[in-house]
Amino acid sequence: MSSPKSREEKPGGGGGGDDPSEDLRSVLVTSVLNLEPLDEDLFRGRHYWVPTTQRLFGGQIVGQALVAAAKSVCEDVHVHSLHCYFVRAGDPKVPVLYQVERTRSGASFSVRSVKAIQHGKPIFICQASFQRLQPSPLKHQFSMPAVSPPEELLDHEALINKYLRDPNLGDKYRVGLNRIAALDVPIEIKPVNPPTVDQMQRIEPKQMFWVRARGYIGEGDIKMHCCVAAYISDYAFLGTALLPHQWKYKVNFMVSLDHSMWFHAPFRADHWMLYECESPWADGSRGLVHGRLWRRDGVLAVSCAQEGVIRVKPRVSESKL
Repeated sequence: MSSPKSREEKPGGGGGGDDPSEDLRSVLVTSVLNLEPLDEDLFRGRHYWVPTTQRLFGGQIVGQALVAAAKSVCEDVHVHSLHCYFVRAGDPKVPVLYQVERTRSGASFSVRSVKAIQHGKPIFICQASFQRLQPSPLKHQFSMPAVSPPEELLDHEALINKYLRDPNLGDKYRVGLNRIAALDVPIEIKPVNPPTVDQMQRIEPKQMFWVRARGYIGEGDIKMHCCVAAYISDYAFLGTALLPHQWKYKVNFMVSLDHSMWFHAPFRADHWMLYECESPWADGSRGLVHGRLWRRDGVLAVSCAQEGVIRVKPRVSESKL
């Protein structure tokens, strides 16, 4: 995938040009989240990027399911929450069918149920709720963390190259980083305060990174930005629960069980947003993670939560990390 041309930052808004002729159109809009209609409330989705696990990326399924749900509501209602369960592993070799049920269409709120199907069986179920905007004087939010702006940080690819040049990096980590570097994901990431190789054994279950869709999306469709954020929200999210343990354990199996999102304020997913992730709990084979997506102007745009299965085995001791 080609990288987009440079995009200028705007005060309080983040990055992203406003002229499609100056930026490549985001593959998330043109391909990944572009569903094929088969019948009323029935759609087919194809795949763009498949992780090294060879299972479908959960964020893609969430994003495509939200696209399908959004096609069944009026233009003046917007998603405010979704709650999903991953039922079976997705097969990257076949398309996914999305079947929408119009559970409720009210004056203020509408609810849609979406079932993702492969091989005749559901692999994913989702409930999405949409609301007409209703102004209210009740307002408050947490404060956005004070962090370096994305222009001052290395992107994911440059950071990995920096790690690979470190002579103290162990061979097993080197193989894993090379595998990550080879992935062609349709989003840009700039980690905040990434650990050095020497710090990797003392990481808290917390991380922050700036993130945005590659390419241009534009201002017009609020629903599409929410669908792109649904895709983005699952990237590296559950891995937050592994951070304090990755030096000691090797992952045998890691998969999302459920995923929830709450949309608070308008945003553009092709502008830089700060993704603040933390894992308050992990025990047995399950881990819980919470996340917040902040606009550059300090507005809390999206909150997320996810629980997943994480099965590990002790690493073979190495003389070096």
